[in-house]
Amino acid sequence: MLEHLASDLGVLLRRDLVAAGLDDRAILRRKRAGELVPLRHGAYALAHRWQQADARTRHLMLSEAVLDLYRDDVALSHVSAAIEYGAPDWQVPLGEAHLTSLHRMGERDKARVKHHLGVCGVLDVTRRNGHWITSPTRTALDTASVVGRDAAVCVLDWFLEQRLTSLEELAAVLAGRAPWADHVDLTYKLSLASVGSQSVGETRSRLAFGDRGMPAPLLQLHVCEPDGSLVGIVDFAWPDHGLIVEFDGMEKYHRYRRPGESIEQMVLREKRREDRIRELTGWTVVRITWADLARPDLLVARLQRFVARSA
Repeated sequence: MLEHLASDLGVLLRRDLVAAGLDDRAILRRKRAGELVPLRHGAYALAHRWQQADARTRHLMLSEAVLDLYRDDVALSHVSAAIEYGAPDWQVPLGEAHLTSLHRMGERDKARVKHHLGVCGVLDVTRRNGHWITSPTRTALDTASVVGRDAAVCVLDWFLEQRLTSLEELAAVLAGRAPWADHVDLTYKLSLASVGSQSVGETRSRLAFGDRGMPAPLLQLHVCEPDGSLVGIVDFAWPDHGLIVEFDGMEKYHRYRRPGESIEQMVLREKRREDRIRELTGWTVVRITWADLARPDLLVARLQRFVARSA
């Protein structure tokens, strides 16, 4: 019965349970039996679905429950809207659902819900899955305003890479919120965003390079055969220094893995691609990983040696 009443994510509302014939005592028994997990007052999740879910999915479950409970005078916003669109959650707090009132209600935190006071114009919101949600441009800026610099740039880069917004659109909307207290901070964060970073690892790498004085690289440089056919696209390139850097993360392997291809087959294909890039360019290819980002000073010092050698 509970499965039948639950949403695709495994969310149930008290009002639906009561309508199906379960009173509060029956609901309490289901909770004590470990079948239901309370999300907030009036909303539950199927316990086995909750236990199997990662933090990102749990946040989606909470957001769905909150939107179903509230009237149509709020929009999913900030972090919650970003996660709904599919943005990365690296260093993004997921403990609260974020809403922005469409009628300028005050800011407050209540029962795992963060209510934001904001002015939403016609172009700032859209409909998604039967509810209001802030537009991609507004969402990217709002999320960047409530997280740290590196996480903010990761989110901005993702929205740009997905072509859900553009640097021009972001700058225009940001200019319209100049009186807001977060304007200066957001202006700085937006100045670091760039089209061409295809993962959190690539964005974090680019920020690490810039923070430590590396010259700005070209992003997603195409390397071609003499006949013009594409050999590969490299993450970072410094043509003047004959240096290529590739970020190795699981996301990349999943992105470029071909149907029916094993990880081993893909690694061998990637090695052949890298060898051909070296042959065609004569440049040094350096591969970096998440472990390198944990020690950015050592990483950049290593790359600076290649830059100095070429100079």
